[in-house]
Amino acid sequence: MSKTDPNLEAMRHSLAHIMAAAVLEHWPDAKLGIGPVVGDGFYYDIDSGESKITEADFGKIEKSMQAIIKRGESFEKSEKSIEEAIKWAKDSKQDYKLELLNDLNRAGTTLAKDLSPDELGTIAKDTGQVNKVSFYTNGNFTDLCRGPHVAATNKVGAFKLTKVAGAYWRGDETKPQMQRLYGVAFKTQAELDEYLKNQELAAKNDHRIIGKELDLFTTSDLVGSGLPLFTPRGTWLRELLGAYSQQLRADKGFERVWTPHITKPELYKTSGHWDKFGDELFLVKSQESSDEFAMKPMNCPHHTQIYAAKPRSYKDLPIKYMETTTDYRDEKSGELHGLTRVRSLTQDDSHVFCSEEQIGEAVGELLEAAQTLYEELGMELKFRLSFRDDSDAYFGEQQLWDRAQDKIEEQAKHYKLDYYIEEGEAAFYGPKIDFVAIDGMGREWQTATVQLDFVQPERFGLEYASPEGLKTPVMVHSALLGTLERFLGVYIEHTAGHFPFWLAPEQVRVLTVNEKTAEYVRNVRKILEASSLDTPLRANQLRFSIDSRSESLGKKIKEAELLKIPLFIIVGEKDQAAGQVSLRTQEGESKIDLSKLSVHINKIK
Repeated sequence: MSKTDPNLEAMRHSLAHIMAAAVLEHWPDAKLGIGPVVGDGFYYDIDSGESKITEADFGKIEKSMQAIIKRGESFEKSEKSIEEAIKWAKDSKQDYKLELLNDLNRAGTTLAKDLSPDELGTIAKDTGQVNKVSFYTNGNFTDLCRGPHVAATNKVGAFKLTKVAGAYWRGDETKPQMQRLYGVAFKTQAELDEYLKNQELAAKNDHRIIGKELDLFTTSDLVGSGLPLFTPRGTWLRELLGAYSQQLRADKGFERVWTPHITKPELYKTSGHWDKFGDELFLVKSQESSDEFAMKPMNCPHHTQIYAAKPRSYKDLPIKYMETTTDYRDEKSGELHGLTRVRSLTQDDSHVFCSEEQIGEAVGELLEAAQTLYEELGMELKFRLSFRDDSDAYFGEQQLWDRAQDKIEEQAKHYKLDYYIEEGEAAFYGPKIDFVAIDGMGREWQTATVQLDFVQPERFGLEYASPEGLKTPVMVHSALLGTLERFLGVYIEHTAGHFPFWLAPEQVRVLTVNEKTAEYVRNVRKILEASSLDTPLRANQLRFSIDSRSESLGKKIKEAELLKIPLFIIVGEKDQAAGQVSLRTQEGESKIDLSKLSVHINKIK
């Protein structure tokens, strides 16, 4: 199964060309970079010279695009030799295209598509001499491109230009800064309208705004960017989610372990992470000695060393470790974003060491735990099987990968997952099942993951004794939430801050009308303190506060509503006289006897 809709991709790629053609109508001296399909649309990198393109220009660009679409110009493919293509770029004064073509000529590679800098480098290493490159023409516009495209410009569906941003040519800060014009596109206007509506809602539900309003987390210039600080309310969210993840895995036989936050670089050199992710490591040097350490970016190499600490038998397997711990990655400052891209990331990590025969059971248990979690949190799931491609970016023999990928797909079929296969998305050590959560605005987020690893156990020399002799275990990596910070960013926006009762940092607030009910409120407090709720985390004490300030009841209610506390208990003199309290939820208000308060709170949950 595949996620990609080739026709929609062709529509979006065609619209990138149409947008470039429209820009040239208004900025005839503009220089074009690359224009690929991305996410829900497309972009084109353009150098318009001193006359910069702004969002105020989108109206006239879109009008010109609509005219090109209405003309129904066909997309005609042609080919040129590399020499002819270079001459075309010079004659057209398209300097960026000329640079790409000169690089292709020097590297001796075929033009695969509108190349990004990374793709150009990868292809240039691995392919042979270039003979021809392809072009596509619609109307008077010709562009260097592999395609694919729709048959004609009137087959591109509905679109809208969304933003313009700065982008260095080929991602290199030493090269000119261009303008990146973004657009979104869908097959129908209804789909586009739904997308734009959800984008407006996403902006309103921005977790950075809601996080501040609900007093969940903050940042500090003195601490550093990408290093969020969680308040007491936000820490409740972290702790409750982490505890639920641990509980679900403990029910499957996982045991907690603990590992330090720094390690000798040799650990990651042995695992292979140093070669693959060395530039993402924070390095630490001792002031007392010449020792150098790395702050851990992941936990799997550490867990291998716990396994390796003593001899293992096939009778011991599977061995299951779990650890919810903070890791550190030196993310680029320009890519940091609220909680969804940080430098300190807390993973609910787990690793199973098992025999090949036990893979099915190990993967199945983790799939069940993750599905339970996301069902409780009210998020729909899709599943991506992330496999390797033909590049040399992966460790291990091809036959190991074939076996691992077969095992992964076998389990996906066994559990009747709605999955699609994405080549090139595997971890460097093995294939994985990625959980793609769909939020309340229809956006997709990769969260949980289950990964097979035949490579690291071999690199670390892990063994277990079996009747047939010494064997190497298989390692199954998993995280149910993924990164707690990132998941919280997604979940805050998914719920708009209206968390389920069991997860709300403050579940109940008691609001007093005046001081005359002080003794009666003490009785309410005793009942709430003794309340133990049946929640996904089993029996838990109620989290509540009492607002007895000498403020108006209206002001107290408004403040509690802004914090999105799910339940208010209002206590006034009439309530005291009747032996009742007023319960207010989003669904309305009701009077109940004080003696039945605990029962009603559990019903509300």
